[in-house]
Amino acid sequence: MDHDIDSGEKAIIILQSLICYLREKNILTRADIQELRDRVEERITDAGRVMPCAVPAAQAAAHEMAQLEKFCGKRYGGKHRRAN
Repeated sequence: MDHDIDSGEKAIIILQSLICYLREKNILTRADIQELRDRVEERITDAGRVMPCAVPAAQAAAHEMAQLEKFCGKRYGGKHRRAN
């Protein structure tokens, strides 16, 4: 086992796999994933106010979430969230 791998990278892989698994099992909908992406993006503007996080980390997380949303959308399909 390689202990030189950053624990943050391992956590990201686990979380991405969990989101994909939940989507595959229809526990999460495409709209749920879009809502999660929005919440991650909100952390950029709310950095330090709602929950402590650094702006660059929030931006990187938002990018990763957008990529994951695209992947899940292509792989599993589903309806987009309704516009309010």
